[in-house]
Amino acid sequence: MYNFIASKSLSVFPSIEPIAPIIYLNTFSDEGQKVFEAAKVAGCPPFTLVAISNLDWNHDMVPWDSPPAFKNAEPCTGGADDYLRLLIEEIIPTTEKEIAGAPCWRGIAGYSLAGLFALYAIYQTDLFFRVGSMSGSLWFPGMKEYIFSHEPKRRPDCIYFSLGDKEAKTRNSVLKTVQENTEEIQAFYQSKGIDTVFQLNPGNHFVQGIERTIAGIQWLLNR
Repeated sequence: MYNFIASKSLSVFPSIEPIAPIIYLNTFSDEGQKVFEAAKVAGCPPFTLVAISNLDWNHDMVPWDSPPAFKNAEPCTGGADDYLRLLIEEIIPTTEKEIAGAPCWRGIAGYSLAGLFALYAIYQTDLFFRVGSMSGSLWFPGMKEYIFSHEPKRRPDCIYFSLGDKEAKTRNSVLKTVQENTEEIQAFYQSKGIDTVFQLNPGNHFVQGIERTIAGIQWLLNR
């Protein structure tokens, strides 16, 4: 099932079970089909996958403005609140009207900046019960401090974090904080009694994105 809402592209892969969970996955380049097929191969429990693409990546996925993190990169222009409003007011209601039955819970997940956005989202809305931040861009300036000083709108059931073991091995002073920040954020949630895990995968940021995404989704589904 494919839709376009406000220029965003939606690929919906409905579960055969009417009250299965639903996971909203923001994707960089329309990886929904690959993720859905990999989920079947991995033997994931039944769930509905909603993959959203055609995003303005450095705008829609980031909570506030930030200068380019590395040479030749675009600056980040904080548009997460606007995109989240579209997600809450249009994308979620439209999608869930078209699938059979009400989902037993709703999750949000993403890779890279979409993993940052997934975590930010629970501080703005109580719609999401479970969060997957796969190779999440938790190097993003101010995000750790924001998490430590704000309360989620709903206490999440569980949160999954992962990173590649080479992601922090860089001379870039901003990006090199990613593992330390991720570990500190995960420990912070754990100290609050939230079910959470941090998975370290082999490789840098750009390897096995689909596999890492599935590992996170599978963990969320099996809690």
